[in-house]
Amino acid sequence: MNDLCADIGYKSINHFGEELCGDHVDIVEENDNSTVVVLADGLGSGVKASILSTLTSKIISTMMAEGLPVEECVSTIAATLPVCSVRGVAYSTFTIIHIKKNETAEIIQYDNPHVIIIRDDVNYDYPKTELNIGGKKIFSSVIKLQENDVFVAMSDGCPHAGIGRLYNFGWKREDIIDFIETIAPAGYTAKTLSTMIVDECNKLYGFEPGDDATACVVRIRKREPMNMLFGPPSNRDDAERMMSLFFSKEGKHIICGGTTSSIAAKYLGKELRPTLNFERSDVPPIAELEGVDLVTEGVITVNKVLEYAKDYLGENEHYEHWSFKRDGASLISRLLFEEATDINFYVGRAINPAHQNPDLPINFSIKMNLVTELSECLKKMGKRIKVSYF
Repeated sequence: MNDLCADIGYKSINHFGEELCGDHVDIVEENDNSTVVVLADGLGSGVKASILSTLTSKIISTMMAEGLPVEECVSTIAATLPVCSVRGVAYSTFTIIHIKKNETAEIIQYDNPHVIIIRDDVNYDYPKTELNIGGKKIFSSVIKLQENDVFVAMSDGCPHAGIGRLYNFGWKREDIIDFIETIAPAGYTAKTLSTMIVDECNKLYGFEPGDDATACVVRIRKREPMNMLFGPPSNRDDAERMMSLFFSKEGKHIICGGTTSSIAAKYLGKELRPTLNFERSDVPPIAELEGVDLVTEGVITVNKVLEYAKDYLGENEHYEHWSFKRDGASLISRLLFEEATDINFYVGRAINPAHQNPDLPINFSIKMNLVTELSECLKKMGKRIKVSYF
């Protein structure tokens, strides 16, 4: 067993004037180390295309995850898709990236732009085998994974970007490769890479996309554990055990909350040094404690992190806010969203007397909900999450 994992992220933009996207991405985890990713592009745009692509990606990802052969998946798709009354065809292109045991990737491609692979910071020309399944020309490849491999699957809205505007023939494949080769070595997450690619497409379309455009990125990286302590234990006698478990774990350590950081300082026998650096007016300043990677305020800071996490899973518009700032919420966001792959939460159930002020919109249930919601968001980002309560 290796210590690699797949970081997966995608972003889509709709055809200008359409409410629904005709592209759909589906991600199904077979187990901790095997994942099926399907990007489907329905014929046309709008509602019909959305139904075609959603059905295609759902059926293929589910069947592949159950171990069924690609021939059976394709024949099921052909028999299932509704036929377009105008064109007389049921048509959805698709790209499948099947990560197996974090060791190999099986790539199956039908009529979408071919997957771009960046290996050692340059384009990797991988072998393809042509198959004929049910009259459809399908390309299949099996690739042994290496750390820092970047796979980019796209719908045809990406290479079509700029046609009739900046480029006569769209954003050509070699130009897209040049763009990805420039940004991939910086170590961005899969979600950020897909956002940068699609934002560039949107710009080339003059912000009025002539087609649905989707980029789905799979980045192979090493596992990175992270530990976060939030709130003191409900029973004071558990403080020693809580701190012992927290500090015994490998990886970086984040502590959120004034009382919690004071308990940690006492446990470590170190001085807690607050800073008065207000990077943002709505996020309290951080503190410093030897032996801890980051010390922040509690509920207000974590609530801001949750706000960033929800946006990250959606449009990723706040990326420029948290990607470089030095306030507590931004620093936590970078650690959890970009660095961590496995996150251990240590959550104290003590009720903070300061939060019992009726003028404050904070109570015990809000604090617990923050942890639950943040955990769910991080799971959707593909992180392994473990929560321990004290």
